[in-house]
Amino acid sequence: MSLFIRMMSEGGLPDNYTYPFVIKACSSEVKAWEGKMLHGLALRSGCEKDVFVGTSLVDFYAKIKEILNAKKVFDEMSERNVVSRTALVVGHINVGDIVEAKRVFDLMPERNVATWNALMGWWVKTGDLVSARKVFDEMPKRNMISYTMMIDGYAKAGDMASAMFLFEQVGSLKLAKRVDGYLSRSDIDVSQAHVLAALIDMNAKCGNMARAAKFFEEMPKRDLISYCSMIQGLAIHGQEAQAIELFNRMISEGLVPDEVAFTIILNACSGAGLVEEGWHYFEIMKNEYSMVPTPDHYACMVDLLSRTGQLKAAYDLIKSMPVEPHAGAWGALLGACKLHCDVELWELTADRLHELEPLNAANYVLLSNIYAAAEQWVNVSHVRNKMKEGGLRKVPGCSWI
Repeated sequence: MSLFIRMMSEGGLPDNYTYPFVIKACSSEVKAWEGKMLHGLALRSGCEKDVFVGTSLVDFYAKIKEILNAKKVFDEMSERNVVSRTALVVGHINVGDIVEAKRVFDLMPERNVATWNALMGWWVKTGDLVSARKVFDEMPKRNMISYTMMIDGYAKAGDMASAMFLFEQVGSLKLAKRVDGYLSRSDIDVSQAHVLAALIDMNAKCGNMARAAKFFEEMPKRDLISYCSMIQGLAIHGQEAQAIELFNRMISEGLVPDEVAFTIILNACSGAGLVEEGWHYFEIMKNEYSMVPTPDHYACMVDLLSRTGQLKAAYDLIKSMPVEPHAGAWGALLGACKLHCDVELWELTADRLHELEPLNAANYVLLSNIYAAAEQWVNVSHVRNKMKEGGLRKVPGCSWI
């Protein structure tokens, strides 16, 4: 900034290349007045019409949380790009207006990874990992920041299994590229069934579904394992409709699904909120294939009902289980209780979850957050005191970058 002032004092005139750099240097509340001064200079020189200068101003006002000024500059821009729109999305998120942020996001003709990360970051920050994961799965392209935010969110919530799964996936992407490179240079016959099956599983797990599908279709004969690898890959990477279509194709080809296959397809239905389809597969598992649903199958159905707001139905299903429900089923219901602010049901659910996992701090943290959302501060204090008495601590945030 001092160099800019020196340039001006020596008669130098800033242009549309100069303004973005100096405006960016003022993107903090401490230097807000300097940024506004630059805005005035840009107006007088006519440079504010430039897309890069305008974008810098939107970003500046968004970062100092003056969202009305950011929106005013944005609306007056004759040309807008993905960066200016992303800056406006971030600005609305910074002031806690997720509704308007989502509206701008939905209207964007194109989005970059930073736009997706901004929206996902909000849900992670507020503890709504279901919504965060939905955004994560819908992302056409992810970077290390995307993975780190989701991993950190899962770790803070105490869901270390999901955190480790994503962590391993980051490494798998690099490894998969190395394996592909090696195979292209080697004499290994990739048309062999066992080689194709391994390649399908590897690529599906690390999210390279196009390559997994290529190997899958090249198989002379597909078995249950190769189908399950593809279906699971599609489901966990946000392509639930294709997963269901492939499951139906598997059945039409005469293959008999096992317990694992039904767990995968029920998870796919849960991820997409497909209640009718979920019940369909749950029923044919019992009636057509004579299988006794396991606690995992019930947990998938509880998660599906909970995600779609059918909390009473989810609770009734847990109570009707012929086997003892595990913590996964109760945990899915508890998370939905927070989302839908069902205080009565979340207390019942939390009590049962604490009986099953008395040393899991994440359950107490979630219950504390639920009470805080309902502004029941006495109960918040009570839960936190219980954590202190039991020597339980919230899992701290972390980064794998």
